[in-house]
Amino acid sequence: MSTTLDPQTIAALARELYDARKSRTQLRHFSKRHPGMSIDDGYAVQRAWVALEIADGRVVKGRKIGLTSRAMQQSSQIDEPDFAPLMDDMFFANGGDIPIQRFIAPRIEVELAFILGRPLKGPGVTLFDVLSATEWVTPAIEIIDARIEQFDRDTKAPRKVFDTISDFAANAGIVLGGRPVKPDAVDLRWVGAMLFKNGVIEETGLAAAVLNHPGNGVAWLANKIAPFGEQLNAGEVILGGSFTRPTTAVAGDTLQADYGPLGVVSFRFV
Repeated sequence: MSTTLDPQTIAALARELYDARKSRTQLRHFSKRHPGMSIDDGYAVQRAWVALEIADGRVVKGRKIGLTSRAMQQSSQIDEPDFAPLMDDMFFANGGDIPIQRFIAPRIEVELAFILGRPLKGPGVTLFDVLSATEWVTPAIEIIDARIEQFDRDTKAPRKVFDTISDFAANAGIVLGGRPVKPDAVDLRWVGAMLFKNGVIEETGLAAAVLNHPGNGVAWLANKIAPFGEQLNAGEVILGGSFTRPTTAVAGDTLQADYGPLGVVSFRFV
């Protein structure tokens, strides 16, 4: 791993993110302050932030995979996905009210979640290994957020991928719902969803948009974290990546992702 930032700087940036999440105050781009910042630096900051959350009693319940679509990778000038942990306080009940004061600038994405029945340890994990190790696949909505500004407040320049990775890959909340299915019960590439906001259709998509099969992201992740001695564990929830563009939402909005035969995931921001 090639980090360019020293350990003190990494710890300080992680503390800024930890505080920003609590105070709902957005930060300026880390990449502007530290022009030599690398992807490895981003993950180092992310890990240091996770350590602060764990010290508070938080628990890692799974992981999310982001930037899985070609369009998102090109817009971020990156040629592979990114990832971050799902903490236990990011899970919200299907069909319920979610307090919007938990977030700064929330946006909504439509995804499939893989619930692992067995661990996955790279290298060499394939799509077939993922499907074999998965207990259930279930519809999900991811709530993404920006503790680091999406666009600089002065220059309007977009944040860089190093900023997004540091910022938990923009991960902030997850709602699981609909009808869980065994991974071989349907062709997951053809799982589709319609995202409604206040009864108006905003986005549609097919799960094949995620690396041609949403399970490919899970295999990629298991192999990506293997060099760090990490693995995906039984019982963990792995968010496979969005197959729609992010949709903005404000207090009072009702969001509903209709997966057809796989049911509905919904919530309201209050």
